[in-house]
Amino acid sequence: MRWIRLSACVLVLSATTAERIPASTMSVPQQPSADVFMPTTPARSWAVDCANNEILVIQHADSYLRYRLHVIDEKGDHLRDQIETPEGSVGRNLQSDGRPLTPTEDTVERQRLNDLLASPDAFNRHIRREQENKQMGVNLLKLITDAMLWSYTTGQPQLPDQLPGNPALVVLDFKPNPAWSPPTMESEPLAGIEGRVWIDPRTRHMVRMEGRLTRAVNIGWGIVAHLYPGGTVTLQQANVGGQRWIVEHIVEQLNLRALMVKTVHQRLVFDTADYQPVPAMSYQQAIKILLDTPLPTH
Repeated sequence: MRWIRLSACVLVLSATTAERIPASTMSVPQQPSADVFMPTTPARSWAVDCANNEILVIQHADSYLRYRLHVIDEKGDHLRDQIETPEGSVGRNLQSDGRPLTPTEDTVERQRLNDLLASPDAFNRHIRREQENKQMGVNLLKLITDAMLWSYTTGQPQLPDQLPGNPALVVLDFKPNPAWSPPTMESEPLAGIEGRVWIDPRTRHMVRMEGRLTRAVNIGWGIVAHLYPGGTVTLQQANVGGQRWIVEHIVEQLNLRALMVKTVHQRLVFDTADYQPVPAMSYQQAIKILLDTPLPTH
């Protein structure tokens, strides 16, 4: 049930790769001029532009990165070396539960990567989930502006304590639109989420989003999953140069009953670091780079 993510239902996918940028290097919006920031502009227009820009965050054509990806989820605590390619991302496990891989674990990981090199079909199976998640994210972004009612946050521009130094962001509140009905099973969680989004007024990109599941939601009439109220997601993005915006941090907690069997607590923490641009390359070239890189010793 890994596709059931609140963050996949609110503006971006949790599966979208990204980098954590130190505060000293983050792009800080300047105080917008009066002709840029207009409180009289309908709040929904900011949401429409933001959603369109988020599609570019997911697809990021002709922009490729190498970075460290740290994920804590139901599969454990893992640090990976990731490389994006035009064909999809490939990664190598570096650490597990905060410690370097053992020689045996590294041998297994190297064999996995060599198997991908030897079999294009194996790589296609490996990358299929990434491609499906990206497409689901694009589909949700095309729905979200109508799925929600948008309003300016009282007293905005307003900024949470977690983002010091940003003098002015457009801040919107959103809640489900009672006149909207989810057209797909994947979009059903949108009917139960409300929250707040902070937008860079110069680029109309999302900087931060906070969402909460305020009511129970059935997915596939409750057969696929039942989402309990109280689930939360916090997500941050940053500009890392040029037109490239990326997700840098996600914390998500969700209680659900999957396939009418049992209730589970699903938690995700997602961060990245050591971001660097790389040229377009084949996935085979990226795997060889990963295999040729020595493992960290700590």
